[in-house]
Amino acid sequence: MKINRYFLAGSIAWLTAASAVAQPNPNSGFSNNQPSVREVPVRNNNGGSWQNNNSTNSQNTTNNSTNNSTNNPTNNPTNPATDTTEEQNSATATTDETNNPSANSEDTATEANTGSSTNNSSNSDSGENNPSNSGGGEDLESAAPGTTWIVNSTGERAPYIYESNSNQQVLVNVQEVESVTLAGKEYTRISASGIPDYQIEITQEILTALISRPKASTDFVNGYPQVQTGEVVSFGQDIGYRSNSSCGSEAGYGFWPPGPVCPENVSHVGYIPAEPEASTETCETTLGVQGYWVNGTSIYQWGDGQSVNNTWHTLAPMAEVYDVDICGGHAANGDYHHHFYSSCLAEIAGDTADGHSPIYGYTADGYAIYGPWEDTGVLAKSSWAIRDYDNPRSETGCGIAGQRNCLLVDEYNVDRGVTTTNNIGPATSGSYTSLSGNQFDTPAGFFYEDYYWDANLSARGGEYLDQFNGHTDSERGYHYHLTVTEDSSGQLTPAFPFTFGPRFAGKLDGQTIVNRCTTTVGG
Repeated sequence: MKINRYFLAGSIAWLTAASAVAQPNPNSGFSNNQPSVREVPVRNNNGGSWQNNNSTNSQNTTNNSTNNSTNNPTNNPTNPATDTTEEQNSATATTDETNNPSANSEDTATEANTGSSTNNSSNSDSGENNPSNSGGGEDLESAAPGTTWIVNSTGERAPYIYESNSNQQVLVNVQEVESVTLAGKEYTRISASGIPDYQIEITQEILTALISRPKASTDFVNGYPQVQTGEVVSFGQDIGYRSNSSCGSEAGYGFWPPGPVCPENVSHVGYIPAEPEASTETCETTLGVQGYWVNGTSIYQWGDGQSVNNTWHTLAPMAEVYDVDICGGHAANGDYHHHFYSSCLAEIAGDTADGHSPIYGYTADGYAIYGPWEDTGVLAKSSWAIRDYDNPRSETGCGIAGQRNCLLVDEYNVDRGVTTTNNIGPATSGSYTSLSGNQFDTPAGFFYEDYYWDANLSARGGEYLDQFNGHTDSERGYHYHLTVTEDSSGQLTPAFPFTFGPRFAGKLDGQTIVNRCTTTVGG
């Protein structure tokens, strides 16, 4: 499948946003029975017609690799093979975690071409949930019309990525989708290599963005990208980057910018609840795998594992914008993932921006993530707003214009006010240097602590989302949306919280991809 749009519909739009998210604007975006899972169709690997053969099994193993074991940190910040999100800086580093469930205790396992098909829709709008918890026990039923898992039914292999210690290329996309029962509960089990089959046509926009990198002279081996407009680049193909020293030619050297490690065949297996339920407790999203996109690559959240003064958490879509490839992804512990909207994801999901977006993936709690469009010409809107630091009288500011020396007592309820902190963050006129050595301006909106949920926005309903970045409609039930903003030229820029969250709306359990609940922000 050829992709002729850049990962964020033009990196220039996102790079501009990273240095100009200045003023808080609540309208900006920053701020019925379903078929059984055995009847839900999947797409074949070439994006062709729907199919319902009873086996999606291919030649790949479904064993978990060590890169996907529970709580798998990389603790050596000076190792050149370590992901940039796990190295030390003036910021405090936190290790990435990949929470992978145990595959034991299976009662039954029936192969099927399935996704996470679920119950009837609910009339309860999740925007009415208690903002202090992660669901409050509300009925958030999901009514997904079908899923689009991209199953590799033909044994297609990546042209530039090889299996470890082998001359065999890695299988791409999803290898197997099946319905299983674990301890009396139904799940969809997804087995995937974690390697996509993206092909990207180099446009003038992409080439300009590559040339305009602030460290282009050292980021590229020859100081310049080795591609030209009109060229179609495959995932892992050398475009001239000076990649991490751990990457060899068999691992896609030259496709990834300096810093991140190269992706590997992680062969992950994950369990997604077939009938998601609203959570009754606060469960923050964490680092590492939070679900799977429809091609089997990993969903990561807003965090990059870094913070300033152990308090001000940086946002991966901003601080790592120079650390992702031309599809907006990169790897941690060998696990290739996306933190935010990507045109490459839009392409493989079949999102033409004509009507409601299709499903892009599923989170660990079982709810689907749809693309950014609520309807033709109507984007789903985040109800997270940016604090106003520049107005000393603002209820979300710190009393001194431009200063970050106070924190919201509760980012879900600004009426509770602010509290002073000695762990002062950069001023809104200040700067931040990322682990890859790139410098960014730090206007309001650069850190997680710059945001709060505006319940008044959620109360508008329609395209406005709740505190989990989701809502309910009669056709799909409860679901999340990727969020972006659109400028006058039509360019889309990822908007906080980017994918879903910051908390899970649904329940987690011992089998789900994230198998423990945490109340720690950024961890």
